Amino acid sequence: MTLSITTSTKPSGVVEVSPMGEIDVENAYEIKDAVAEQLATGMPERIELDMHGVTFIDSVGISALVAAFQLASVSGVKLVVTRPSRFAHRQLWVTGLLGLFGAPEPCTDCGDPAHRPLVSGA
Repeated sequence: MTLSITTSTKPSGVVEVSPMGEIDVENAYEIKDAVAEQLATGMPERIELDMHGVTFIDSVGISALVAAFQLASVSGVKLVVTRPSRFAHRQLWVTGLLGLFGAPEPCTDCGDPAHRPLVSGA
């Protein structure tokens, strides 16, 4: 699955960046680029990464999120993660970075394609 990223500006002026698909070594730079583009075109007070559509994220993807956070931070812009898929939430939790991105709860009403029920049996 490929990665697509949409951006929008809410009436409050908050910029929302919404990646959909897999964030991995092949495309992780696109997250940082999307944030850099928003910083270049204006100075939003806040950027929200709506990650409900992220089905997979690897260590390179996590690194790209941290780089985007740092880029926003040096520009005086707060970057947070909102509505992470269960998979993305778990990756942020395991890496100890959940708090850095605002400690969001996993999205429970998103129809998360990355979440598969556990199958028990012998």
